[in-house]
Amino acid sequence: MNHRAAEQAVILIPSLEPDERLPAYIRELKEGGFAHIVVVDDGSGEAYRSIFDSVDAVEDTVILRHEVNQGKGVALKTGYRYILENLPDITGIITADADGQHTVKDCLHLAEELKQGKRALYLGSRDFNLDCIPPKSRSGNKITSRIFQLLYGQYLPDTQTGLRAFRREELPFMMDVEGERYEYEMKVLIACSRARIPMIPVGIETIYENNNEGTHFHPIRDSWRIYKVIFGSFFKFMASSLSCFAVDQGIFNLLNVIVFDNEIRKSASITLLCTVIARVISATMNYLINRNIVFNGRGDAGKSFLRYIVVCAGIMLLSACGTWLLGQTGMSSTVAKLITDFALYFVSFRVQKEWVFKEDVTHE
Repeated sequence: MNHRAAEQAVILIPSLEPDERLPAYIRELKEGGFAHIVVVDDGSGEAYRSIFDSVDAVEDTVILRHEVNQGKGVALKTGYRYILENLPDITGIITADADGQHTVKDCLHLAEELKQGKRALYLGSRDFNLDCIPPKSRSGNKITSRIFQLLYGQYLPDTQTGLRAFRREELPFMMDVEGERYEYEMKVLIACSRARIPMIPVGIETIYENNNEGTHFHPIRDSWRIYKVIFGSFFKFMASSLSCFAVDQGIFNLLNVIVFDNEIRKSASITLLCTVIARVISATMNYLINRNIVFNGRGDAGKSFLRYIVVCAGIMLLSACGTWLLGQTGMSSTVAKLITDFALYFVSFRVQKEWVFKEDVTHE
């Protein structure tokens, strides 16, 4: 392995209440050729001072301290800020966990990937099909990977990995991503997806010691935070759709029943007029909510509005075709439309995220 790559990268390790594995791991990283290591003590307290003192004694290792626990996301950003301001010569950043589950060999592998100079986020990915993986971790990670693929268009075999690498140039981007605790790492993946930054899985050794008992990950609390992030935009999209559906129905009935008294007259032309007026108003409202709230005002307004119209027309056509095709099997049209529109709902979300409201970025 070329140690020149290790000399150009810095290892960043956020740590909360570590054991004696941390100093040993730091020494192994130094022996592996990493010239710079930054460890963030995220409010571990005096009881762990001796362990961090052992780390501090290792040459070219920097300890940054939080007086109280602030979360993994904040700890990473503290390290990013220090690197940006104090280590001008390094070209890449590798984040690793403090429990030694990310081997020196795997860190060196990511350092080699960084030598390519590509704008990308490299993800050290474990093999969750191995027998050593606890069942809850295996099923949880696979479910999360599939949900991420459904909503954001890329299958990542290990969305929870703490072993990640990226160029120095991406530091401001990483610091701008919101999040304080474990959910920050998921927000990074979503931000990279939106910004069209390639996310490249890199196979690593899979190590689970003592059934992963040393982790500070809280299964219920932190899983809720992560899934809330994954579904965040989609739930907003759903709320926008439901509210605009209510507006569409309300305006149609207001005009058709009250204004034009068309319940009695049954005029097709008035029905069409009411439908068009209601759909134009509700669709415009849906566009504005999606652009400014769901997708955070991304993309050029003029282009996105034209694209939105195309998508609406396409979805209506596909809905009609899908309903008709399923109806040919003997299925009732009501059930056929529900099935078709449910599938198209996810298609609409993905197309709006990736095309209608796409973020204009320049790859360097």
